[in-house]
Amino acid sequence: MELRSITGQPVIRSERVTLRPLQRSDQGLLELYAGDERVARGTRSIPHPLPPGASEAFVSRHIAGTGAEDVWALDGSSGGLGELVGVISLKRMEDAPHQSEIGYWVAPALWHTGLASEAVGALLAANPQDCATIFAEVFQDNPYSARILTNAGFQYLGDAETFSVARGATVPTWTYLKKL
Repeated sequence: MELRSITGQPVIRSERVTLRPLQRSDQGLLELYAGDERVARGTRSIPHPLPPGASEAFVSRHIAGTGAEDVWALDGSSGGLGELVGVISLKRMEDAPHQSEIGYWVAPALWHTGLASEAVGALLAANPQDCATIFAEVFQDNPYSARILTNAGFQYLGDAETFSVARGATVPTWTYLKKL
């Protein structure tokens, strides 16, 4: 049976984590992990240092269900890992029906444990936005995330670059595509 939250997002279960919509109780752990410079530098949009109220605003925005992005908490509480151990999202691409971009991060204490691969695999299998195509990009200094994508069946498209708020600079990226 598929469970849905009040936002309409499905709750997706995998072996060690449950992908569930964000909730107010996630704010503290979100602030802890997103405030970690290592996490922020691996993303385009998380600033470092994390401004006061940023995690609260992020959670509020996604609970309201406005915008083109669905965000799930990686909840590892059933496996003794913690209530929030990372975040994964699908952002609908403008003017491109059935196309989204995937993004994810995991708490540094759980890096290299296969948890991100598990979450990406579960989200792709569920395909909650009924996507035909999912894009992804990773910074070129993060080969581990590139391996997660290629192991999940993403195909390399090419090199690009994007601005990272935490780094305050444009960063070279690798771009990937997966047809579902």
